[in-house]
Amino acid sequence: QVQLVESGGGSVHTGGSLRLSCASSDYTYSSDCWGLFRRAPGKERAEVARIYIVGAITQYADSVKGRFTISQDNGKNSVDLQMNSLKPEDTATYYCSACNKWGQFEYWGQGTQVTVSS
Repeated sequence: QVQLVESGGGSVHTGGSLRLSCASSDYTYSSDCWGLFRRAPGKERAEVARIYIVGAITQYADSVKGRFTISQDNGKNSVDLQMNSLKPEDTATYYCSACNKWGQFEYWGQGTQVTVSS
């Protein structure tokens, strides 16, 4: 069973930055696509960003475009999410996910909390 581990959450003020990292606990695991999702209190889980390793193709939710950047690290084994110009509405639990061989998000991390205060 693939296990993913997120790190880098925390608390900042409006306009601050945080960097989330997501990696597999199994260093031999690799995935062709990764995603970062978030769940805010009282809301459904929503996709924030994804990256396809081949070609480093990225996609972002409209709400984070221009502020967040997803990138691959260490080949296919981990990804980072750089979050700049954070807003209170970015407050959520952030989860990373990796795709299975069919391109579906199947493997999930335990989540890390991001809190942005005004």
